[in-house]
Amino acid sequence: MPRGVDEFSIDEIRQRYVEGKETISAQLLSRLQRDPRQGVRHLYTALKKRFERERDERLRLASMRHFELVLWRSGVRDIAGVDEVGIGPLAGPVVAAAVVFPPQTDIAGVDDSKRLDAATRARLALEIRAKASGIGIGMASVEEIDRINIYHAGLLAMRRAVEALPRPPQHVLVDARTVPGVEVPQNMFNKGDGINFTIAAASIVAKTERDAMMEALDREHPGYGFAAHKGYGTPEHRQALLRLGPSAIHRMSFPVIHELRGEYSALFYVLKNQLDAARSRTALDELEAALKAQAAELAERECKKLRLLVARRWKMVGPAAR
Repeated sequence: MPRGVDEFSIDEIRQRYVEGKETISAQLLSRLQRDPRQGVRHLYTALKKRFERERDERLRLASMRHFELVLWRSGVRDIAGVDEVGIGPLAGPVVAAAVVFPPQTDIAGVDDSKRLDAATRARLALEIRAKASGIGIGMASVEEIDRINIYHAGLLAMRRAVEALPRPPQHVLVDARTVPGVEVPQNMFNKGDGINFTIAAASIVAKTERDAMMEALDREHPGYGFAAHKGYGTPEHRQALLRLGPSAIHRMSFPVIHELRGEYSALFYVLKNQLDAARSRTALDELEAALKAQAAELAERECKKLRLLVARRWKMVGPAAR
């Protein structure tokens, strides 16, 4: 007869369940909890924490896969999760991914790509690609972003990702919008990359794909730090823009590029400097009054930007300050 866990030595328990990562069951924990040996008690505490983490992860994934499970059970097999990345950066393309899994696929750790560090994203992207029945990548170039605007460029990238799948999906799940030109049923989820399994997987694939593109573009356009910030408007990126001017992959339709180049009016920069120094209710009230009085002397985009910055500063100061 096989030995029970209470017949194992402490080293055997450690090797099997701590180092060997064998499955921990509630029954196993119950047996370990009753074991009188002090060393086993310590192992029980550690293994109980691991059991609870794994249980919580299973429950989280079950919740994220709920919609797919409903569709799979109804006979819909090819469900594409779609997401894009790169809406906010000042440079580089917007990239989308469409991911289709065989029914019942489960990958521990899948989550919104923004919640994961780079190493975890890279590891999960490999597992997603290995287990997916189909992956499509779509991109909208900087030229397209500047021509049709970033919102429509994101939709274009997502449509291209769906079209790049090995075969058309039967159903599409997408983050926050519907994909134009895709003639199959779609469901959109607000913040879907954080609550839906297949959309989250697509966000991971899209993010790792775009990051690799930006690292390659860093070699073509040195000095801007694209490999580090991936085109986002970090202080280092802004300083590089001031020093070098925009590159061929900067989004010239983004007003901030022109602001950083000093192309706005002198009054805009005077008011912006006053805003940067404003830290009190009185200072912000005075700035808002000055902005209102001189609004006619500012371009519409300058007024819009200053009002946005003022609103953000009020949030930093706090509602009680008003």
